[in-house]
Amino acid sequence: MSRLALSLAAFLVAATPAYAHIGIGDPQGFAHGFAHPIGGIDHVLVMIAVGLFAAQLGGRALWTVPLSFVSMMAAGGVLGLASIRLPLVEIAIAVSVVVLGVSIAAQVHLPTLAAMALVGFFAVFHGQAHGAEMPETASGLIYGVGFVLATAALHAAGIGLGLMIGKAGDAFGNRVLRAAGSATALVGVAILAGHL
Repeated sequence: MSRLALSLAAFLVAATPAYAHIGIGDPQGFAHGFAHPIGGIDHVLVMIAVGLFAAQLGGRALWTVPLSFVSMMAAGGVLGLASIRLPLVEIAIAVSVVVLGVSIAAQVHLPTLAAMALVGFFAVFHGQAHGAEMPETASGLIYGVGFVLATAALHAAGIGLGLMIGKAGDAFGNRVLRAAGSATALVGVAILAGHL
């Protein structure tokens, strides 16, 4: 299943240059949408952490947890595009970095539905931020496709990294995951402190 997810993500990312052809889609909107998640350390850390968290949980969580994030992020993106503001968006995004980092570091093994709900809750705030920052000249649909594909690629990177670390052996792999989770949480605390 992990090979399928990584192959799908690679295919989707590789397929994006088709938007650059004249008369097809909105290349600027797509580029802005794709760049938004990878342009901020808070988004990058959370999206990779979702993949790591899913790999750590294993089983169905490997694909349902990232799918929950992407789905709820898209819903949040619609809110942002519609100029519907959520309270404390930047703080919720910073808290998501901390919570997912701690979850990885502490090796929290939530039931799959609880993990989906956790990442889905935070995804709404990430999506709202993406949608709210769409350039006025961009197409909402093409912009949304961009940030969804970038997010899926970052999730796939986190899953791949988590599975690779898992193959390194329990003792070594657990230490690496704990260190990665702790570093993520510390960066999240610094981001949160900047918003308070």
